[in-house]
Amino acid sequence: MNKNFVLDAKTEVEALIRDAFAAAEAQGKLQGGQPLPAFTVEIPADSSHGDFATNAAMVSAKTFRSAPVKIAGALMECMDFSKARYIDRAEIAGPGFINFFVSPVWFADIVAGVLEAGDDYGRSDYGKGEKVMVEFVSANPTGPMHMGNARGGAIGDCLAAAMDACGYDVTREFYINDAGNQIEKFGLSLEARYLQIFKGEEAVPFPEDGYHGEDIKERAQQYADIHGDSLLNCSEQERRQALVDFALPKNIEKLRTDLEKYRITYDVWFPESTLHQSGAVKAVVDELTQRGMTYEKDGAIWYKATQFGGEKDEVLVRANGNPTYFTADIAYHRNKFVDRHFDRVINVWGADHHGHVARLKGAMDAIGLDGSKLDIVLMQLVRLMKDGEPYRMSKRTGKSITLSDLTDLVPIDAARFFFNMREPNSTLDFDLDLAVEESSQNPVYYVQYAHARICSILKNLQAQNIQPKDCDSQQLMLLNSSEEKELIRKLAQCPQEIINAAKNYDPARMTHYLMDVATLFHKFYNACRVQGEDEALMQARISLCLATRVVLANLLKLLKINAPQSM
Repeated sequence: MNKNFVLDAKTEVEALIRDAFAAAEAQGKLQGGQPLPAFTVEIPADSSHGDFATNAAMVSAKTFRSAPVKIAGALMECMDFSKARYIDRAEIAGPGFINFFVSPVWFADIVAGVLEAGDDYGRSDYGKGEKVMVEFVSANPTGPMHMGNARGGAIGDCLAAAMDACGYDVTREFYINDAGNQIEKFGLSLEARYLQIFKGEEAVPFPEDGYHGEDIKERAQQYADIHGDSLLNCSEQERRQALVDFALPKNIEKLRTDLEKYRITYDVWFPESTLHQSGAVKAVVDELTQRGMTYEKDGAIWYKATQFGGEKDEVLVRANGNPTYFTADIAYHRNKFVDRHFDRVINVWGADHHGHVARLKGAMDAIGLDGSKLDIVLMQLVRLMKDGEPYRMSKRTGKSITLSDLTDLVPIDAARFFFNMREPNSTLDFDLDLAVEESSQNPVYYVQYAHARICSILKNLQAQNIQPKDCDSQQLMLLNSSEEKELIRKLAQCPQEIINAAKNYDPARMTHYLMDVATLFHKFYNACRVQGEDEALMQARISLCLATRVVLANLLKLLKINAPQSM
């Protein structure tokens, strides 16, 4: 598996500290006799304060009954840097912090390591094959996808990619809500539009809470074009069923193609209807009843949700015998954990579902599963902006902007990047003007330009018969300017940034990291000539350009964003 150079150096620092404590005690410089307290090793915000810093002396003051500065002094006297590959010196700072500095070998190893790993650089085995499902979008198939779905799609897909890169066994899933109230409403809406074709709009009232979208009219018209008035003399039930059976697969296929255009492909499309057909929904009610978690009231079956963190008890089966959406949801999540053996399940939901989080996690506990293994990522609203003003309506339809509209308005690269620029639980202003702007102000353009610039440098060198050559450690140690070292430090953080994105369910960490790499590359390029230096330094800088290109390309690939060779 690929090396994590930051972790390797950090591990060396920890070993140096522990060995120094042991030596200081053995030599009588520290009197403890108690276990060493937990200490931290951090990367300081300012690299002039060292590459790593520890509070080990500060947290040990009680243990050794001595001032932190004195403890730090004793540790410094006992520290043996000859055992370390990457750490070559340390110094005491402030009231007892110890700052550590890496050797030139560390920087050289990073550049060589990135180039050696190539396409795999950034991948790790952090997840150790844990079986994880990421369920996201799961839009209602009765209509087109909205901006929340567009953001949820980008977040869910990029989170799944980060987890995959971290060694988790990831399944992407779309839950098709093809049962229950919304399908009944869909059938009623289709029926009304179908009958209006033949009888006129005035003659057929439209359901008050029906779906008013143009897509409903289109589906009814498509049926009429193929089958004519064949449903006029059918029973209401038959007519609605025929229209739903016709329209629903077309809607689901539209969801699929719109998402594929958006570069999202799912491993599983899971229909809610299968839970009802298989008896899984009834089984979950029976199980809760057996566990004493239900009661009857007003002809309905209720779940004692308040016993498991819910604000109020919930209806499982209505008085008419129909199970609620919540019941199907419990059955669905039981299926994820029990039938399909996922170790962890992550759902990406809109923030308007926040009230559902505790009750669903509680329901997992109620049926004997571990609710803590179900994680919900809540995402806030998106506000589309154009000319500095909110932009809500599609010029084509006069309705709210759909995912399909968005991919016509802005490049998909920009959409996927912009939706992942803020952590999910932050509201997002999506600037439509900025998304199409070809300038350094546009973050995705700025990152892509850094990649294209490196390709251009290499192309220009090639035109002059200058080919990249493998550099040994001595050559790579020539990369010692502050701009070079700053860029290399950032490249070293790549595996950890992907881990942080996966661990915190926050793909925005990857877009921010990409912008940092691009910024530091442009800074290096402006400060350090690649061509025109002596051969050894030129080749070392070419290697650094190549390593930067690897990191930019790998992260953009994770986000399913193009890495152009020219712009």
